[in-house]
Amino acid sequence: MKPGILITTLLSGCFALCFVAATGLDGKWTGSLLTADSTAYPLTYNFTLIGDSVAGTAKSTLGEFPIDQGKLDTAGLHFKVTVNGLDVYHNGIVYTDSIGMNISLNGSVVHCTLNRTGN
Repeated sequence: MKPGILITTLLSGCFALCFVAATGLDGKWTGSLLTADSTAYPLTYNFTLIGDSVAGTAKSTLGEFPIDQGKLDTAGLHFKVTVNGLDVYHNGIVYTDSIGMNISLNGSVVHCTLNRTGN
């Protein structure tokens, strides 16, 4: 790889992480998981960003659970929540005022949008 391309790639990655740090992931984010029968299940996430590691909690009607293996990188936000023995994987894109989140469980993926509700 040419040095110019490598430097551009590295700077782009740094810019993406700096952008998220500037917009602020820390705080409370809420949304709803909408099922096929139009039932909405409220979701609340409390995120803390430490470097590129993400910690916090995820809360649903099933209870409140810790965020595990949280990471924020150039591909987005990634973490796992274990709910009643089942690993629920989360992958999202962080925007200034929202997070587009894909939630995966047992091969099924659902999408929801989280909005900032407080710090």
